[in-house]
Amino acid sequence: MTKTRRTYTDEFKREAVQLLESSGKSARQLERELGISKTCLSRWKRELEVKGKQAFLGQGHVAPEQERVRELEREVEILRQERDILKKAVAIFSHPNR
Repeated sequence: MTKTRRTYTDEFKREAVQLLESSGKSARQLERELGISKTCLSRWKRELEVKGKQAFLGQGHVAPEQERVRELEREVEILRQERDILKKAVAIFSHPNR
């Protein structure tokens, strides 16, 4: 028996957090009313506070800063490989023929 994981839209999460802040109800009560797991609302609120507009990007989507970091890491790896190839070439050509 497998349990399916429910997914919620960005809009739903933002509206749920807004409802938590404006309704005066507890997080646990709202979670029951909305039919979401316990602690989801607290986690969503914390993520929204920390990340702001970058919160809830979804699976496979990354913040622009994270994308830039990935690009730079790929570039660094390519440069390391090129450097290693050049080191080997220098080592090969610097030895006189035996």
